[in-house]
Order: sequence, then C-alpha cells, then structure tokens
Amino acid sequence: MLRITGGKFKGLQLTTPRQIRATEAKVRQALFNILGSSIEGARVIDGFAGSGALGLEALSRDASFVAFIEADPDALINIRGNLDRVAGELPRSAWRIVHLDVERGLRQLAKAEPPFDVMMFDPPYRSGEGKKALNTVVECAMLAPAGLVAIEHDRRTTLPSSVGPLQQRARHRYGDTVLSFYIQTP
Repeated sequence: MLRITGGKFKGLQLTTPRQIRATEAKVRQALFNILGSSIEGARVIDGFAGSGALGLEALSRDASFVAFIEADPDALINIRGNLDRVAGELPRSAWRIVHLDVERGLRQLAKAEPPFDVMMFDPPYRSGEGKKALNTVVECAMLAPAGLVAIEHDRRTTLPSSVGPLQQRARHRYGDTVLSFYIQTP
C-alpha cells in the first residue's frame, strides 16, 4: 500500500498501476529528508512519474509547482486520480501533467516553463533512461543555478560522475536501490 510519508497529506493512500514499480516508502522518505526544506516553494519535476508519488510528496511538503512527466496512459489516469484526492487543497496552477516520454517532456517544459529547482527521476531499472534524462536536462539548460537532480536506480546501474555542468555529489544506497544526487557547477 502506497502512502504519502510526510507533509500536509501524510498518510494519504495512493493508487499505483500494476505495471509500475513505485518508489518504496523508505526511499521516498530518505529522499525528502535529504532534500529537507529546499523543497518548500520549489519548482519540481517528477519524471517517469508512474503513480505520481514523488510529485505528490513534493506538493505535500509545500513545493510551489510540480510537473509530472509520464508516457504510459494507464499511469496518467492513475496520477490524475491521485491528484484528484488533493485537488481541493491545492490551486490548479500547482501542477501540470505532461503526457510524453521524459526526453520529449523535458524539452517541452524547457520551452514553456522557467527553470526548475528540483528534478526527480525514477526510470525503469537497468534501462539507461537515467543517463538520457541527465543529458536532456543539460541540453535544455532547465535546472535553476542552485538546483538539484535526484535519480533513483538499481545498485548495478552506473551513472556518470558528471554530465556537462552536472556533478554527482552524493549516492545513498537502500538495499538494491540507489539515490544519486547531482548539482550544477559553474
């Protein structure tokens, strides 16, 4: 059972499509503990959104805006349903759903939105999509100067230590899951 782990929606039960591997509660909680107060007022991307749990956690913890990027139509229905549960407590301008693959979704957002402060990606394990997402973030120059990118991946997946101005600053392992954090260097 998937639930929000903190913030104003703590305990809210979320639905998850069967084909989606949702981020475990302990990993989500660790991610948001690491992000701390930097999520408050932040503009956030939840890439490979699946159930939308990461973006909903960010909204629960007072992010100002979350863009959910997801290509799977069933997952999109699920995200909309989960957002409907909190819609009465958030302005409609607090989120946007982008029905595209992450690479095209990032390019679309880069043209239409100001830079983002936090980007969270949970690509399919062992797919190589995490590195592609990092490359697209750099190509589109869409990360705010003090921004952060977090990628969840399998412990057997190796991500580069740097991609353009993005430098890997930390890796935290939780069983077979790793969170890799990148910041932008001048």
